[in-house]
Amino acid sequence: MIFHGFLLIFTLLKAKKTMETLKNLSDTELIHLLNRDHRGAFTEIYTRYWDKLLAVCINRLGDEQEAEECVQDVFTSLWLRRADVVVKHTLNTYLGAAIKYQVIKRLDLRYLKRTQLAGEVTDESTVDSPELALFEKELMARIETTVQALPEKCRMVYRLSRDEGKSNKEIAAELGISEKTVEGHITRALSDIRNNLSAVAPAIIVSHWIHSFKLVVWLSVC
Repeated sequence: MIFHGFLLIFTLLKAKKTMETLKNLSDTELIHLLNRDHRGAFTEIYTRYWDKLLAVCINRLGDEQEAEECVQDVFTSLWLRRADVVVKHTLNTYLGAAIKYQVIKRLDLRYLKRTQLAGEVTDESTVDSPELALFEKELMARIETTVQALPEKCRMVYRLSRDEGKSNKEIAAELGISEKTVEGHITRALSDIRNNLSAVAPAIIVSHWIHSFKLVVWLSVC
C-alpha cells in the first residue's frame, strides 16, 4: 500500500511537471508534438485557445451555447486530424480560419431554417456539398492572403477585431489611436477583401452565397 501511494504521488508530480513544461513551449513545438499523438500537447493548445475562440464565436453568433459547440467542433476536428495538421503561418491564424469556416456554416444553416419555415423551396443538399465546401475553403484562403497583404497597422487592427473579437473602442485604447482611425482600417480591410473575392469567385457560386446571405453576412461581421 505504501509503495502504491508513493507511485501515485510520483506519477502525479511527473504529470504536473510535464504540463508545466508544455506551457513553456511555442505553438509550433506543440503542433509537432500533436503530430506525434501527444495528448498533453493537445490539452495545452485547447487550454491556450479555447477562451479566445469562444469570444470570437459569441461575437459572431450571439449565442453562447452555439458558440461553444462551434469551438468544440474545431478542436474535435483538430484532434481527429492531429497526425496530418500542417500550420503554414501561425496556430492562431489556423484556428481563426477554422472558426470562421464553422461560423459560416452555422449562419448558412440559420438561413436554411428560416427559408424552410417561410415555405421557400431550398435544396438542402447544397449546404454541405463537396464543391461548396471546397469553395468556402478557397475563399477563406483568399481572405487570409488579402489580409496578409494589408499595411501592417491595418492588418493589426483587422486581426484584433476579427480574430480576437475586440471592439473598436478596445482596439483604439490598445493601439493608442482614435476609434475613427480603427473604423477606417477595418473599412479598408473589408473593401480589399470584397474586391479580391469578386475578382476570383465564379459568378454562379457567389450568386448562391449572396442569395443565402452567407457571403453578405460574413463580410458584414468578419
